[in-house]
Amino acid sequence: MQNIGVSDITMKVADQAPELSLSFKEKIELAKLLDRLNVSVIEVSPIRSRKIDSLLIKSIAMAVKHATIAAPVTLEEGSVEDTYEALKNAVNPRLQVEAPMSPTQMEYFWHKKPEKTLETIAGLIAQCREKCGEVEFIADDACRSEREFLCRAIRTAISAGATVITLCDTAGLMFPDEFTQFLEEIKAAVPEMDSVRLGVMCSDEMNMATACATAAVRCGAREIKVISCKGNVTSINHFSAVMQSRGVAMGVGSDLYNTELKRVTDQIEWMCRTSRDAKSPFDSGVQSAAAHADVVLSAHDDRAAVADAVKKIGYDLSEEDVARVYEAFQRIAARKESLSAKELDTIVASAAMQVPPTYRVDTYLVTCGNTVSASAHLVLYKGETKLEGVCLGDGPIDAAFLAVEQIVGHHYELDDFQIQAVTQGREAMGETIVRLRSGGKLYSGRGISTDVVGASIRAYVSALNKIVYEEAEA
Repeated sequence: MQNIGVSDITMKVADQAPELSLSFKEKIELAKLLDRLNVSVIEVSPIRSRKIDSLLIKSIAMAVKHATIAAPVTLEEGSVEDTYEALKNAVNPRLQVEAPMSPTQMEYFWHKKPEKTLETIAGLIAQCREKCGEVEFIADDACRSEREFLCRAIRTAISAGATVITLCDTAGLMFPDEFTQFLEEIKAAVPEMDSVRLGVMCSDEMNMATACATAAVRCGAREIKVISCKGNVTSINHFSAVMQSRGVAMGVGSDLYNTELKRVTDQIEWMCRTSRDAKSPFDSGVQSAAAHADVVLSAHDDRAAVADAVKKIGYDLSEEDVARVYEAFQRIAARKESLSAKELDTIVASAAMQVPPTYRVDTYLVTCGNTVSASAHLVLYKGETKLEGVCLGDGPIDAAFLAVEQIVGHHYELDDFQIQAVTQGREAMGETIVRLRSGGKLYSGRGISTDVVGASIRAYVSALNKIVYEEAEA
């Protein structure tokens, strides 16, 4: 029985669809969920912002234990080197070269004539193959291309070193029998395709994506691009159902963990569709990324183990900050049997990157109740300049964070917000940890007070000061 690879393109689609919303943290969580489902390939978006996107791909490569991570290169100079540098630590890295095949898309997206397109394909794939053992050529809009040109493009890609050839029915206007005929014609015209893995991507424009993908499997396709939320591509749920029902009859199967499929795809759907309210500082998605159950440290752990745990919960610290965190860790570990991820998060927030405060909290007035909207009036000082913000919110902390954003004039992704009591009784002290993400990098602040709203504001401003300081130094 032959195995059919499932290549998930949810992350790519989410980046291009305004109605879908995934934060930096949610993309990493999405990759972990897909890896748990045992998908064959997880596809990421190309590097547009060198700093942010490279860090995202590196983080995903570290988080994924089994699946191939596929990243596309672009026409920009240095794209192949930058993409592979971000991808190289993945368990199974793959570089992708995607090129438009229809005359209209070739002119519109690449602004190149057919001969120049073939030359570019050959050059990019050759560069990719020098770096990576697995290279995929994606023939976009292949079904509306001129057949002779498409065959030349495929031969060029295989000759340059492509190991996977994916043909895309981007318009989604073919019936299953037409798609079968199309694939058979291409395979007959290009015998070299027998030496590579054939993949397909079917659009669901006419609700026939799964039927066309199944027809492609019967025609020799061994990799199908799917989506794990609602979208205009073959659904992972629908394709899995076909494999379960008719896979044996076709002599094929997939490695997907079908018992977990519905639960995981429901979670992914929630992540993609839970959009951030423009009036709220809280971003959508995963609620407790810092609580990594597998991060447990003890006094016996050395600096390298602590540094690795810090990286695992999302921080990218300098050697100097790692030394400060390890010193603080040793003091606390001497009094405790073990430390969890949340406790390590607190150590990082209090010990790492201590900077001169750009913003100082002066006064705040927060009102809330069950008959009025929560409001916050904040006064911060930037040097000697007094700055004020007044905002309404869904709750006192929501309103307070919005007021800070109003003063600063910038929204930073709120990666995590934690609050817990550190003493007991009616006068208990509350500790808050705020994690903000800027440029893909994580910054945390800590606040302690008997007033949890005040502690939250101070934690937010503490993280903010670290961002402002580092951006000024850059």
